[in-house]
Amino acid sequence: MDAKIIATAKQTIALEAAALHQLQDFIGDSFVEAVQTIHQSIGRLVVTGIGKSAIIAQKIVSTLNSTGTPSLFMHAADAIHGDLGMIQKQDVVLVISKSGESPEIKVLVPLIKNFGNPLIAITGNLKGYLALQSHIVLNTTVSQEACPNNLAPTTSTTAQLAMGDAIAVSLMELNGFKPQDFAKFHPGGNLGKRLFLKVSDLYNKDNAPKVLEGAGFKEIINEISSKMLGATAVISSNNEILGIITDGDLRRNLEKTENIYSLLAKDIYSPNPKTIEESTLAIDALEIMRTYDISQVIVVQNKEYLGILHLHQLVQEGII
Repeated sequence: MDAKIIATAKQTIALEAAALHQLQDFIGDSFVEAVQTIHQSIGRLVVTGIGKSAIIAQKIVSTLNSTGTPSLFMHAADAIHGDLGMIQKQDVVLVISKSGESPEIKVLVPLIKNFGNPLIAITGNLKGYLALQSHIVLNTTVSQEACPNNLAPTTSTTAQLAMGDAIAVSLMELNGFKPQDFAKFHPGGNLGKRLFLKVSDLYNKDNAPKVLEGAGFKEIINEISSKMLGATAVISSNNEILGIITDGDLRRNLEKTENIYSLLAKDIYSPNPKTIEESTLAIDALEIMRTYDISQVIVVQNKEYLGILHLHQLVQEGII
C-alpha cells in the first residue's frame, strides 16, 4: 500500500512537470502581445474565472499586486449578477477557463467585449468559445490531468498557475521592479524585515559599550557585562573608533597573562574592527557577520562611534 501511494504521488508530479515543460512551447507572439497589452494599460488587470480556475485567478491577482501590477479578482458567476461594475474602461480583462465553454463564461465574454476592454484568455481549448471570442489567447493545453479518471483539474490548473507566474515575472522585468519595491508591498513578517529593516532599527544607541584606551581590565569587564553585547568598543577622546574588545579577547588574555589586572584596553583591543553605517540594511549587516565569522559589528556614522549590533538582535527580529 505504501509503495502504491508513493508511486501515485510521483506519477502526479511527473505528469504536472511534463505539462509545464510542454507549456514552454506555447510561449510566443501571443504571450508577448498579452504582456505588452497589460504593461501599456493605464488601468488595472481584472482576472476572472469559474470553479478551480477562479481560485487560480485569485492567486495570480495576489502575485501581480505584490509585484507592482495593479489587479483585481472578479468571480465569473458574480460578474453576471452585478460585479461587472468592477470593470473600468481602461482595464484589461484576463479570463481563465480550461474548456472555455462554461455557461458563465459564455454569458460573461460578450458583455466584456461590449464594454470594449481588451480580452485575454488563458485556456486549454483553442477551439472553445472563449478562445474564439478573445483578442489574445494564451494556450495552456495539457495532454491529460493527473487525476486517475482524467477529470479533476490538476495538471491543467498547474499550467494556468505557471502561465500567470510567467506573466507576472515578465511584467516585473518590464517595470524594472527592484527588491526595494518588493519591500514596499511586503512590510510585514520576516520577509519584509529582511528587505526593509535597517541597522538603525535594531541597535540600541543608549546602550553603547565603550572604554577609552587607558581603561583598566576591571573597567573593561564591567562595561562588557553591563551592556550585555559581548564586546566593547575602544574609542579615542573624540569618539573615534580605535578597536574592539570581545569576550574572546578577554579569555585569550587570561590564558597568557599572569597579572591580568596590569593590562589596559590599549594592550588588548583588536584594531580595525568591522564597522557599518546605521542606514545599512540589517540583512547586509548579517552578511558581514557571516563573511568574517563575527558576532558583533560596530555601528558608525561619519566615523563617529554610535553603538554595537549583535547577532542575537538579528535573530530576535527574525532576520535569520
